[in-house]
Amino acid sequence: MNAYDLIRRPIISEKNTLLMESGQYTFEVSSKATKEQVKAAVETIFKVNVVAVNTLNVSPKESLKRRRGGRPLMGQSSGYKKAVVRLAAGQRIDIFES
Repeated sequence: MNAYDLIRRPIISEKNTLLMESGQYTFEVSSKATKEQVKAAVETIFKVNVVAVNTLNVSPKESLKRRRGGRPLMGQSSGYKKAVVRLAAGQRIDIFES
């Protein structure tokens, strides 16, 4: 797999912004990606040294019931795989700060 196929997008939230201060960055990755592949992809794309990679599968969540024309609609968000990457001391990824 290509490095750009493995990493889909950065995840930016309040918690992840606080993690950035300690050198940890969060990405949505391909569901078939391994920790070694994620590490190699981040090092290739952003030219940084990765110390550790933690991955987890985020389960899909049901959305609220909504009514449309008398019938309730049920929906569900899609699940995805998330990777938290810890960089070596003193390094950072500039794409998040801008």
